[in-house]
Amino acid sequence: MTFSLGVRDPETGAFGSVIASSSPSVAARCVHLRDGVGVVHTQNVTDPRLGPALLDLLESGLEAGDALAALLAAETATEFRQLTVVDSAGRTALHSGERSLGIVASWRPSAGDAVAAGNMLATDAVPRRLVEGFDSASGPLERRLLAGLAAALAEGGEAGPIHSAGLSVVTDAGWRVTDLRVDWSEDPVGDLGRLLDVWLPQRDDYVLRALDPARSPGYGVPGDDR
Repeated sequence: MTFSLGVRDPETGAFGSVIASSSPSVAARCVHLRDGVGVVHTQNVTDPRLGPALLDLLESGLEAGDALAALLAAETATEFRQLTVVDSAGRTALHSGERSLGIVASWRPSAGDAVAAGNMLATDAVPRRLVEGFDSASGPLERRLLAGLAAALAEGGEAGPIHSAGLSVVTDAGWRVTDLRVDWSEDPVGDLGRLLDVWLPQRDDYVLRALDPARSPGYGVPGDDR
């Protein structure tokens, strides 16, 4: 019901996520990021608690593969879960339980820094196209993530129509500097792109408003007379 890409930008250390699903509100349930620690997706028959648990294991010092192994050893029902992990060094790990749904596939480049996976896919090439679309794009991390999602959708995406999508990035600010969601739509990837067009020119101003309000720009809206 879901396909996703988690990445670490080796130049900045930022982590990013892009995800889509036929289910509603996929980004609210499946996406987990933490500054300086990693990015985790928990999908298929989703248990959102597994995301913070994996991030805690990464933050304790375990690398991606060891963190995932430790979690799988401690949890039940792992045959239903599909999990992906990228850690602070760009190492990746993934798990697709034997009871994952439909066409199940994943893709990890040999250089690390990215992992894509999905279930109930149109074809098993979708995760690879997610990564290739991301790698072939330029510009801000958010734009590259959206390009990966568009490439995966062009490959067929899910077996059925998708209805929700999300795009998130953490840097070192202490929160998700980009956190965009389309919880239900007939065109969630198009809607996500339109949201990004509105958000991205303002992103850094909102970070500055939080970290140094005395230097922050005005909002430029009625009632703001600074």
